[in-house]
Amino acid sequence: MKIKLLFLTLLAVCAGLITNAQTPELKTYDLTWHSQSKNSSESMPCGGGDIGLNVWVEHGDLYFYLSKSGTFDENNTFLKLGRVAIKLSPNPFTDENFSQQLHLQDGSVLITGKNGSLTTQVKLWVDVYRPVIHVEINSSQPTKTQAAYESWRYRDRDSHGTENNQGSWKWDRDVQVKTLKDIISYKNNTVIFYHQNKDTSVFDATVKEQDMEAVKPQMFNPLAHLIFGGMLTGDNLKPATTYTGKYQDADFEGWNLESARPSKQQNIEVYLATTYAPTIGQWQQKLDSTKQDAIAHKKIALANTQQWWKQFWQRSFICINPQKPDEKDSVWQVGRNYQLFRYMLGCNAFGNYPTKFNGGLFTYDPVFVNNEYPYTPDFRNWGGGLMTAQNQRLVYWPMLKSGDIDMMLPQFKFYLRALHNAELRSKVYWNHNGASFTEQVENYGLPDLAEYGLKRPPGFDKGVEYNNWLEYHWDTVLEFCQMMLETRNYNGNDVTPYIPFVESCLTFFNEHYQYLARQRGIQTFDGNGHLVLFPGSSGETFKMAYNSTSTIAALQTVITSLLQLPPKYLTAAERQEWETMLKRLPPLNFREIDGHKTISPAVSWERISNEESMQLYPVFPWGIYGVGKPDLDIALNTWKYDTVAIKFRSYVGWKQDDIFAARLGLTHEASNLIVSKLKNSGRRFPAFWGPGFDWAPDHNWGGSGMIGLQEMLLQTNGDKIYLFPAWPKNWDVHFKLHAPGNTTVEATLKNGKVESLIVMPKAREKDVLVILK
Repeated sequence: MKIKLLFLTLLAVCAGLITNAQTPELKTYDLTWHSQSKNSSESMPCGGGDIGLNVWVEHGDLYFYLSKSGTFDENNTFLKLGRVAIKLSPNPFTDENFSQQLHLQDGSVLITGKNGSLTTQVKLWVDVYRPVIHVEINSSQPTKTQAAYESWRYRDRDSHGTENNQGSWKWDRDVQVKTLKDIISYKNNTVIFYHQNKDTSVFDATVKEQDMEAVKPQMFNPLAHLIFGGMLTGDNLKPATTYTGKYQDADFEGWNLESARPSKQQNIEVYLATTYAPTIGQWQQKLDSTKQDAIAHKKIALANTQQWWKQFWQRSFICINPQKPDEKDSVWQVGRNYQLFRYMLGCNAFGNYPTKFNGGLFTYDPVFVNNEYPYTPDFRNWGGGLMTAQNQRLVYWPMLKSGDIDMMLPQFKFYLRALHNAELRSKVYWNHNGASFTEQVENYGLPDLAEYGLKRPPGFDKGVEYNNWLEYHWDTVLEFCQMMLETRNYNGNDVTPYIPFVESCLTFFNEHYQYLARQRGIQTFDGNGHLVLFPGSSGETFKMAYNSTSTIAALQTVITSLLQLPPKYLTAAERQEWETMLKRLPPLNFREIDGHKTISPAVSWERISNEESMQLYPVFPWGIYGVGKPDLDIALNTWKYDTVAIKFRSYVGWKQDDIFAARLGLTHEASNLIVSKLKNSGRRFPAFWGPGFDWAPDHNWGGSGMIGLQEMLLQTNGDKIYLFPAWPKNWDVHFKLHAPGNTTVEATLKNGKVESLIVMPKAREKDVLVILK
């Protein structure tokens, strides 16, 4: 390894050109299709704010699915809001002279077609600041438009077996699960559609099952009084006929609007509204208000949306081999697909709920993911309102270095809303303080009803999931605690709103494991005065663990970060409490393998239930080992010699071996893994990876790839910023990433040499080290 201090002086004009202009390489990543799609699996994502559309043209007709953050029904299924179908007559979309383009610069989709003398362009875009979808149709000659709202929820639908995995009932066979119908009707030349949750839901069943009814009046319930839906409308459109049909495996009913007269121009809007209200009238008022606000800002909405996307792309990017774009080059694909996936995350920048790891806003008919799932487009495996923390974290960690900290708020709000319910768990079950967050946690802070254990033995601890993979798996929430604290390190955020949450999560571990020790005997701590973290879990893999290394590393890191905050964040008594807890943590665990010192997942464990390399969690996410840090050889030994870690190594799904390799400075291994991870998905849209272990498009697949690519380019250790710590010299790159201390680093590497480097603020240049192997 060759390390050089880098001192580069750049002309101000060059700096201005690079930092102020839109990334010139971005346009090469615009995706263009020259043929129509076979079905919804060949759709293209489009969105903004908290709305996602799957857009495709099939047999000459334009379709798009509607998805919006937070639309959870009584079963806690994340429902789509329906499908829009648009037909033009004469039809410009033939097999020839067709194109469909994702225009990343402004987040729009452009569809053009030509049929004889008729030429038509359709532009779809979503207002970033208002829940409004725009479809702008411009033709060279008058055409007639039919715009229909289509819904498979025009009737109640029974759900059986595996289909129940889309919600929170899962394999509970004692309940007949039913997705209740929406209300859909014509009103004043529009189509109105909405779903109103009933008074009882899976929340009530979960509270009863988990013996939390005594505190139910105190609990946060995100499903009660929830209403969501919208309005399809357009100038020059009037109601026509309803019709029935079937798309793939779902029968549906359509409500058609048609042109009052043929026109060269036709604008169509879909207004959406989600609210908590006791009456439909109040929801209707919110929808009407959305429409009026959109009309009032009609002249500036597109410009404001375009400006938002422009700054989004300016604040961060990674472009690989930018001077040699080649669709067939898997290395070039890595850079392009990084951008495409980040675009998909940007479509939920302002959501009330986080981007779901199992498809985000862009799921489609499930039969195209698994042909054994002939269900409706509402289906996704692993639940709707259920968040699997071990997966969700990978969607949100990369937002620190991409500078998308504002987009992390939906994930943080998810936990803050559920905090009180998680604290009630500790009080009800064990009568101690602290928030007990489980690995698979519902949007109301309790374990999933089925995952909790439907056939629990008498006397089994009611606070523990009776589940082979999830029992005693408490510690993933600490990653979100660390993310919250890191927002201050990266851009100076005031983390005051997060301190009670972080302290409550730490309190749980401090009090719960002392509580368990007292249940076993008279001593609260071990012979060295340390907490005994037993029974514990090292991820879902090393079960019934004694002093799990991943838990110890998590607690060490979060407490240390908390104690490093300025005095205003903690009282003297609080600071003393956390200093005491830090001293009481047991040390990390090690073992010898073939004569080499390696990190051990725990002191001991009873069984291995999954395939996570938890022994490398001190490398990522906890950053105890890495390039430029002490005892790197121990972590390298773990990578090289731990037979379990080697056996589990993969690029698929949530696997994070690309991140481990990058953090360890293993350029060859990291580059091979990242190419496998972020190359084209094999689906028409290159970043629709999966299903992996979860669903498609697999967002924790994309998230772990984003993190790995970022770590190959930039790592930090204290004030030091390491560039290219695991980057192949023969990969040209132009990137801009964020680092702690309100710092951005933009660099261009070409032919193995750094051609430009801009560090902001300039005072941080002295902290930059370029590492090229």
